[in-house]
Amino acid sequence: MEKQKWLDRQPIGVWRNAVQVAFAVFLLYLGWRFYLFVQHFTTMGAAPVAARPAGVEGFLPISALMALRQWVGTGVWDPVHPAGLAIFLAILLTALLVNKGFCSWLCPIGALSEALSRMGVFFWGRRLVLPVWLDRLLMLPKYLILGFFVKVIFWDMPMMAVTAFLSGPYNAIADVKMLQFFLDLSPTALSTLGVLAVLSVVFYHFWCRYLCPYGALLGIVSWLSPHKVTRDAEGCLGCRRCDRACPSALGVSSVERVASVECTACLSCVEACPQPGVLAMTGPGGRWRVKPQLYPLLLLAVFLSVVLLAKATGRWETVLTAEDYYYLIPRAKFFGH
Repeated sequence: MEKQKWLDRQPIGVWRNAVQVAFAVFLLYLGWRFYLFVQHFTTMGAAPVAARPAGVEGFLPISALMALRQWVGTGVWDPVHPAGLAIFLAILLTALLVNKGFCSWLCPIGALSEALSRMGVFFWGRRLVLPVWLDRLLMLPKYLILGFFVKVIFWDMPMMAVTAFLSGPYNAIADVKMLQFFLDLSPTALSTLGVLAVLSVVFYHFWCRYLCPYGALLGIVSWLSPHKVTRDAEGCLGCRRCDRACPSALGVSSVERVASVECTACLSCVEACPQPGVLAMTGPGGRWRVKPQLYPLLLLAVFLSVVLLAKATGRWETVLTAEDYYYLIPRAKFFGH
């Protein structure tokens, strides 16, 4: 009981930041493990052997989208990057069941974008707000990018081409090429990342709000989620603190349930409300109220259930062998050109 009371007293924002940091540290650990794994093969065995962490496949969304097409169309689970498809489905399932919380609680890019945006608030003392028409217009690119990939992969590419890509050498070491990209950033890539960082400082959540196709997909899926932030109109004071706290600039005070695809379930509005219980994450009709401090545990439970199921059914570890990597990794620069 005392532990529950202690949990209830923790500020939602602090709790969310702690979860973000913990997950980011875990991902950095995976990245370090993967670096050690790759080093063994790039040095042709001179560096010590290290186990490959399959979780790095979560950073291959295009490969996962193509693997989803193959699985839906043929029933074949991609054996090259099986964990990538499992993680992709796990994230989609979190959006479907418990809203778009992955973006605001777990996504490392979302956490970085939020940190950069706070720098802007520190410099200017407030958030810079774009005109509504311009804000809405700038949201279009992420949906156009998402639409482009969905159209090309699910409509334009024949299944034979999808299968050929997934079984080809480029996809086999797409994770290795991703690592090499970040370890040896070109001037163009560095400049692009720098521009995006500056824009994220100036405009709140610039990448997430205007350019991220992954977030766009999760927003569309989360529209079907039974869990939404719900407002008790009778207890509402009309102070609009929830509106001012919402990073997505949603009119929380004017709706009964926040059904917008831009809601990331960060629960900042819930924390800002001065009336306890007036705003809460609930199921339909105000049922299944989820305490804010327990929300990330529910999010992680859904995510990990898919991961554990994939591991239990042999859909996690790649079929690529050490011999495959001895051949592919030293030749990585020749694939994709």
